[in-house]
Amino acid sequence: MQKIAQVLKSNGCEGELVLSLVDIAPEDIDLQEPVFIEMDGLPVPYFIESCTRRGNSRLLVHLTGVRSLEDADELAGKDVLADYFEEQEEDSLVGWTVLDEKGEMVGKVADYEDIPGNLCVWVDRPGRGEVLLPLHEDLIVEMNEKTAEIRLRIPDGLL
Repeated sequence: MQKIAQVLKSNGCEGELVLSLVDIAPEDIDLQEPVFIEMDGLPVPYFIESCTRRGNSRLLVHLTGVRSLEDADELAGKDVLADYFEEQEEDSLVGWTVLDEKGEMVGKVADYEDIPGNLCVWVDRPGRGEVLLPLHEDLIVEMNEKTAEIRLRIPDGLL
């Protein structure tokens, strides 16, 4: 899941919340999909019932099940997460060519594995099976969208 906003504060006495968006535009939020707020270590889904822009990066929202000032105050300061952004980004890498640091072909991205805190890709190596490689920003040398290629610094022993 990706953080898309933070609950800044409650607004009014009917459970409305002021959100500060993180790296997304208000129009990128899918109102048909739930957002998640972590409660007691577990992501709890909420649907956005109403949404009003407040400047470039703030929203006034009403979430399902949040009906009072007390409910809203309980969410103040918490991160708002969504999983539909990750899926779009990760799925777009399927079929990309993976190159090593020297530019030699390793294989093609067949799938991804979302290990908490460590996104990995399954790379299909023709005639040699698949290998799971970490897709960490420190290991990405270059990503070229025009050629659909990812150049990775692959740690010894992974291939």
